[in-house]
Amino acid sequence: MLPAIHVSLDVADLESSLAFYTAFFGEPVKRKADYAKFVGRSPDMHLALQPAASTLERPGSLSHLGIRVDSIDEVRRRHADLRERGLAPGAIEREDCCYALQEKFWLEDPDGNRWEIYAVLEDRDAGASCGADTACCREA
Repeated sequence: MLPAIHVSLDVADLESSLAFYTAFFGEPVKRKADYAKFVGRSPDMHLALQPAASTLERPGSLSHLGIRVDSIDEVRRRHADLRERGLAPGAIEREDCCYALQEKFWLEDPDGNRWEIYAVLEDRDAGASCGADTACCREA
């Protein structure tokens, strides 16, 4: 599998957004009461939707960007490469987030746009979403 771009949006109304993106991309590959994920193959993209955590966040705004890679080894390789290039990626951590067990790290650009580099170790039916009650996708 090639790396895939991941985009996560905070939305005001998950059901309305789900209807729009289902018409746009087809059925989601993962659907929970507080989360939906679409995966496209051309281009290879993962789009996650979750309710905005608070009224301080502007619904429809970008939550974060990401690059999904194949393995923990690839996460570690990219982490080391970015450090060698003078960037300051966060620590590599294992998290139960977005209904999946992931190995990941975060990096922030000069404007505060957050990127996660991650590998999914296991999809889960239960667990933490990226919604209002969790911080896995909100803290860098």
